[in-house]
Amino acid sequence: MTNCENSGILIYAQITREKYIHTVFFELVDKAKELSEKLGGVDVNAVIFTTPGQVFEYKEAFQNRGVNKVFYFEDEAFGNYSTDYFSKHLVDLVGVIKPEILLIGATNQGRDLAPRVAAALGTGLTADCTGLDINEKGQLAATRPTFGGQLMATILCKTFPQMATVRPNVFKVYRDDFFVETEFVACPVNISYVKNRVELLDFKKTVDTVINDLDSAEIIVAGGKGLKNEKGFELLNRFAQKIGATVGATRGAVELGLAPVSVQIGQTGKTVSPKVYIACGISGAIQHTVGMTGSEYIIAINNDEDAPIFDIADTGIVGDVFEILPRFINED
Repeated sequence: MTNCENSGILIYAQITREKYIHTVFFELVDKAKELSEKLGGVDVNAVIFTTPGQVFEYKEAFQNRGVNKVFYFEDEAFGNYSTDYFSKHLVDLVGVIKPEILLIGATNQGRDLAPRVAAALGTGLTADCTGLDINEKGQLAATRPTFGGQLMATILCKTFPQMATVRPNVFKVYRDDFFVETEFVACPVNISYVKNRVELLDFKKTVDTVINDLDSAEIIVAGGKGLKNEKGFELLNRFAQKIGATVGATRGAVELGLAPVSVQIGQTGKTVSPKVYIACGISGAIQHTVGMTGSEYIIAINNDEDAPIFDIADTGIVGDVFEILPRFINED
């Protein structure tokens, strides 16, 4: 379905408050390289908003990922995210370069930016995707959970650019040595003609180390309703400390008050991709597994041998979690 007027893949490179490029951008670049091959080798480009001179601090990161062009807007006004400033300039850029596909990370910022851009462009947007592919007609096939996570829907967009937001940690970053001579293209900035309807007065950061740990954790131990009560999660925490893991939970466990919402993994929580994921007392409902199937190795402990979690587990242990975990904790 390639439109002769639209070509290439454009990815939004979000700068965090800590002034680094959000990791979801690099995940999207690797995936975009795969999509590009199926589209005949179209360019994979980036767009970024920075303060004056800041863009070149990221030059090596773009080049090592194989980004062909970086379209950058620079102005002091872009030091903090502004829905009005960012969306208006991004819409203008898309109107000029006409990408076939526009990808944005499903971060808090991305979830604010993407629908506004899509509405202004009059195009479709598939949000919170967990999979991207190119079908036999050359269309972007974006997959996301639907009907409360009961089904996975693959959605096609008939208008251009075909837009999608993708959760962080859904895709792996496989390489950082795809070197190209990236071209940096300065884009015209006209702040004066954009009405900024929100003024940032102050920013106070609340540090949630648990959330940060889940994003980067190599080992996650997650508990479900099978842990039954607070003592069950105390046992889970002791096990996690024993093996140096980070604790996560299902929505069911959170709703029972057994764990804070900040550690919820799944469709309505975090998406994680650790090296090892240990599911304790988790049945394996799709609402949860959609947030952890990117794990390299999955171990499941459940007393129900027919639990769906065993269908995706690399190693399954059928048994009582209250009998199994203490054995690991007491090992020297």
